[in-house]
Amino acid sequence: MAARLYVGNLSDDTSNAELNTLFSEVGVVESCRLITDLETGRSKGFGFIEMDSKDSAAAAKAKFNGHDLHGRALKVNDAKPKG
Repeated sequence: MAARLYVGNLSDDTSNAELNTLFSEVGVVESCRLITDLETGRSKGFGFIEMDSKDSAAAAKAKFNGHDLHGRALKVNDAKPKG
C-alpha cells in the first residue's frame, strides 16, 4: 500500500528529478510533486512524495528528516489527508 510524505524546507534549487532520485535510495517512488506558485512558477518550498509502501516511507523519514539538501535541513513527515 502506498504512503504519502510531506517534504518541507526545500530550496528554490531543488527539482522534482532531484527529489525523486534522492528518495529512490530507500524505495520505489511512485510520484514526486513540488508545489509551485501559480503566478510566478517558483517553488513554495515544499512537496509530496508517494512511496510504494509504508516501510519505504518509514525508511525515507528516518533517513531524510534533517538531511541537508542545498544548505537546508529537510523536514519529512507523513502527509496529512486532503480536506
